[in-house]
Amino acid sequence: MQTSYINILQQYTFDLTHIIFPSTLTMAMKIDLMSILITLFFVISMFNSQTTARSQPKLSVSERHEQWMSRHGRVYKDEVEKGERFMIFKENMKFIESINKAGNLSYKLGINEFADITSEEFLAKFTGLNVPSYLSPSPMSSTEFKINDLSDDDMPSKDWRESGAVTQVKNQGQCGCCWAFSAVGSLEGAYQIATGNLMEFSEQELLDCTTTNNFGCNGGFMTNAFDFIIENGGISIESDYEYQGQQYTCRSQEKTAAVQISSYQVVPEDETSLLQAVTKQPVSIGIAASQELQFYAGGTYHGTCADQINHAVTAIGYGTDEQGQKYWLLKNSWGTTWGENGFMKIIRDSGIPGGFCDIAKASSYPNMV
Repeated sequence: MQTSYINILQQYTFDLTHIIFPSTLTMAMKIDLMSILITLFFVISMFNSQTTARSQPKLSVSERHEQWMSRHGRVYKDEVEKGERFMIFKENMKFIESINKAGNLSYKLGINEFADITSEEFLAKFTGLNVPSYLSPSPMSSTEFKINDLSDDDMPSKDWRESGAVTQVKNQGQCGCCWAFSAVGSLEGAYQIATGNLMEFSEQELLDCTTTNNFGCNGGFMTNAFDFIIENGGISIESDYEYQGQQYTCRSQEKTAAVQISSYQVVPEDETSLLQAVTKQPVSIGIAASQELQFYAGGTYHGTCADQINHAVTAIGYGTDEQGQKYWLLKNSWGTTWGENGFMKIIRDSGIPGGFCDIAKASSYPNMV
């Protein structure tokens, strides 16, 4: 379209030169004048387009809320609830904009499907990690973590997705069973590395059946899930025991175990040990998730953290971003509309004991039979 405008203008300008320019002007002089007219045309066009863009009214918060409701299929029971949720949506928008305007950030926040709930509601419904007061190997776990001299200088980056050891991002919904998704995430990776086959295993079986020190949608811990898998003689595939988003009666005896583990390893609470573990396979980890993580939309996160670990994810790699900041690569269980298509990066080697947001304080992984 722009080329046709130029052609029209050139023809118009050429004709115009014959009308308004003296015949005494040379052709070179006429061409120069044509170039000036064309330049003026584009300057005026750009000015007009910018003026038009500025004159277009921005959507009101109410209109943005309506659009958001339509996009995410949100329906409220009545106008009272809608009004309450709108106010929360409005406050969350202000919060997101205030963080993004702070500047000098290597990450950004954005409106997502969690935009009409408070941070308290979010953490209560979408996290669910209960860390034992004293995290130590059980009698069925490996007793020693072998430390070697490997550093990220030897292997500067790792992404287990590239090796085919990471399944699709899943969504735990409004059930506090992140611990089950984290445990299954590391198990799926370990199984693929051992066999070459990527399979999805059942979070629902862990949710229904891991009742020793785990509490279904009210929280649990990954090593308790590994203990169950060992005691049960394995775990089912996802398609045979599908996720329902709430706890039901255990049906393990009706199912066929598809994968077994011999033990699990608790990783020492430091980032050097976690790095060594992640070079070997995806690792189940805990994280102190805050309100900012509720709206994380991309980049290397270095914002606020909760006071204690409250959420579980799977560490699937590490690397260094374009600004030179080292990061951990994490797979979450909040669906693909959150973060970077369900994944996130968080600052690595922060100098904080236990890692940024306690990223290295509750790490473990299963050992295949």
